[in-house]
Amino acid sequence: MGDHLIGEPVGDPVVESSAARVLRMLAERDQTLAVAESLTGGLVAAALTSVPGASAVFRGSVTAYATPLKRELLGVDGALLERRGAVDGEVALQMAAGVRSRLGADWGIATTGVAGPEAQDGQPVGTVFVAVRGPAAGAVGAGKVAALRLNGDRAEIRRESVRSVLELLASELSENARAKDTEQNGGN
Repeated sequence: MGDHLIGEPVGDPVVESSAARVLRMLAERDQTLAVAESLTGGLVAAALTSVPGASAVFRGSVTAYATPLKRELLGVDGALLERRGAVDGEVALQMAAGVRSRLGADWGIATTGVAGPEAQDGQPVGTVFVAVRGPAAGAVGAGKVAALRLNGDRAEIRRESVRSVLELLASELSENARAKDTEQNGGN
């Protein structure tokens, strides 16, 4: 990945410190990241690319705001979208897996939900799902989704969604590192 250093954040301190943290964690592992976004509309990618040196790790993003694009660009199951709508945990997980595959990254993260002002797919404002999909074939890294019920206005819901997906990734990276340490050190 070269000698790029992941620098300190330059904008929103809470979100961008999370972005800088996950980028550093990925760089230490020589792994890459791709992002699939819906309700956040590019804010996750913006937070990541605001960190100097992000190009050493960040592959790119797909903002699939319209539901059909989740199927067409990210490979989300059409029957699932018909049955549950776009605001769903399994949809978020499939978005993360799809962007990881399509952009050739080690890790994929995704956001989908309702930022408001009105409900969508029968889900109230503030319903958000964030997901991460990693390289491991086993339980750790295979994927994790978090269901959120957020309060606040549209901007606050979107900002908290960005922070939450980055923190979910950081948590999975930590789990992945612990699992590898255990594996390398002979088990328990």
